[in-house]
Amino acid sequence: MHPVTRWLTESTRIPVVAAPLFIISNPTLVAAQCKAGVIGSFPALNARPAELLDDWLFELEHELAKAREETPGMVVSPFAVNQIVHRSNNRLEADLEVIVRHRAPIVITSLGAREEVNEAVHSYGGVVLHDVINRRFAEKALEKGADGLIAVAAGAGGHAGATSPFALIAEIREFFAGPLLLSGSITTGRALLSALAMGADFGYVGSAFIATREANAASEYKEMLVAHSAEDIVYTSHFTGVKGNYLRPSIERAGLNPDRLEERDPGAMSFADSGKGVKAWRDVWGSGQGIGAIKAVVPVADVVERLERELLAARAQLDTTLEGLGAHDAGPAFDSGSGGLRI
Repeated sequence: MHPVTRWLTESTRIPVVAAPLFIISNPTLVAAQCKAGVIGSFPALNARPAELLDDWLFELEHELAKAREETPGMVVSPFAVNQIVHRSNNRLEADLEVIVRHRAPIVITSLGAREEVNEAVHSYGGVVLHDVINRRFAEKALEKGADGLIAVAAGAGGHAGATSPFALIAEIREFFAGPLLLSGSITTGRALLSALAMGADFGYVGSAFIATREANAASEYKEMLVAHSAEDIVYTSHFTGVKGNYLRPSIERAGLNPDRLEERDPGAMSFADSGKGVKAWRDVWGSGQGIGAIKAVVPVADVVERLERELLAARAQLDTTLEGLGAHDAGPAFDSGSGGLRI
C-alpha cells in the first residue's frame, strides 16, 4: 500500500473523506466529521473575512486535540483545507501562508494545479489531494506534485465531470497507484463499497453531510435534499462557467427556468465576492445525484454510523454472492494496485 494511502487509512474509521462544501463547511461541521472518524474538510474561502481563517484553524486544532485526549480509544481523523487555485481567487497566497503556518495536515486543491502550492504544503510534510474530472487533468496534477487524486465523476455535487466512475477510476489506475478518492453519488455504504471495488481507496462524500444538523446550510436546503431525488438534478455551466449539478427546485426558487439555462464559458468563472446576481451555492444549491438515499436531517455521527453499517452489510452480501459463484477463495482481494478493498 502507498505510504500516504496507509496514513489516510489508519487515520479514519471508514474510508471516507468529507468534501469541502462552499459556504456550508465550517469548524463545527468539520470537527463533527473528524470526531466521527472521517476526514472533514472546508474551503479556505468559507472563512470570511479572510482573517477568520487563522481563528478557524486554531479552533479546529484545539477541538480535535481535546477530543483525542478525552477519547484515546476513538479514531479522531485529521482535517483538510480546500484551496481554490483558480486565477480569480485573490486570497490564494494569503490563505496559503496561514495554512502553512498552521501546518494543516491535508490540503485539497481545486480548479487548477499549482506547483508552488504543492511545494508549500510539502515544506512542512503536508499532503496534497487534487480533484480531477479526466485523465489529462490527473496526469497534469501528478506532474505538478500532487500526492493523491480525487476523481470527480458523473453524478457528483457542485462542479462535476461527466465520465462514468468505472471508466475514470480504471484509466487513472493505469498510471497511478497512490491515494485515489472517488466523488459521485456516494451517499450509501453500498456505493462506498462499489468505489472500493472499482479501485478507489476512499469515497468522497458531500451531499449526505449537507443534510446534517451541524452543516451551515439553510433548513430549506436540507429539506430539499430529503424531499428530492436524482431526477431533480440539473447539470449546467450557467452559474459558474464550469459544468455542475444543482437542485432544480433551488433554480426555480431563484426565478429561473431550469430547462432554459444558457450555458456559459469557463472564462466567466470568478471567486471574487461581488455579491451581485444569482450566485451558485448562495442562491442556487449544489447537490449530487445520490440524494434519493437521504431520508432525514440527522447529526453527522449518524451519517457516519449509517455508512459504516451499510458498508459492512454490503460486504457480507458480496461475500455470499461470490461464494455462490464459487469465487469465494478470491476473497477480498479486489486490489487496485494500491489499497483495494480493506474491510
